[in-house]
Amino acid sequence: MRGLWFVVTLGPSAFSGDAWLASDKIQHFVSSAFVQGMGYGTLRAAGIPHGAALAGASVATVAVGAGKEIYDAGHHGDPSVKDFAWDLAGAGAMTVLLVHTRR
Repeated sequence: MRGLWFVVTLGPSAFSGDAWLASDKIQHFVSSAFVQGMGYGTLRAAGIPHGAALAGASVATVAVGAGKEIYDAGHHGDPSVKDFAWDLAGAGAMTVLLVHTRR
């Protein structure tokens, strides 16, 4: 339900003047991939099984990305659904890597 609130409260301002391809989008992608990888690695080092570590890292990564956009909505006035989409893409790309390099 909180995700729905996030999208609804962003409104049209979250879509205007925000290009899909920009340097900040690459930063969102790379940062989320990093959070996903570090979260997974940390959980695996703690002895958490692969699937649970992947799920935990995913939840953490989505929380960080959503939290950043919620923070922007309250403090900067420039939240972006496109930024969050790039966050999800970075997390997804790292997930694919982690699944295919699992030991």
